[in-house]
Amino acid sequence: QVQLVESGGGLVQPGGSLRLSCAASGSMSRIAAMGWYRQAPGKERELVASVTSGGVTNYADSVKGRFTISRDNPNVKNTVYLQMNRLKPEDTAVYYCTAGPQFDYTRYWGKGTLVTVSS
Repeated sequence: QVQLVESGGGLVQPGGSLRLSCAASGSMSRIAAMGWYRQAPGKERELVASVTSGGVTNYADSVKGRFTISRDNPNVKNTVYLQMNRLKPEDTAVYYCTAGPQFDYTRYWGKGTLVTVSS
C-alpha cells in the first residue's frame, strides 16, 4: 500500500504564496507519477498539476504561470511539492496529493490540506 500525507495548507491573502508538500511512504515501487487535485466548496474535484517520474509536468489552464509542481528524486524518496504564487480567492479549496503508476497517478490519495485565500 501507499500512504500520502499533505502539509503546508493555511490562510493566505490574495496575491500571496504557499508551498504544499506531500510525502509518500509504503510501497514506493508502485509510484511513478504524482499529482495534485483540488476541490472547492460546491464544486467537483479537478486536476491542478501532475508530474511523471521523468519530470514531465502538466497543469490546469487556471494555474499555468502561477503554480509549479516539483518532486524529489524518485529514486531517493517520493515527495512532491506545489508552489503556489499570486493566489486568488478562487484557488480556495482542499488540495489532495495523488500518486500511482505512470498512467494511473490517481490510484492513491492523501486526505487533503485546506488552502484558503481571503483578505
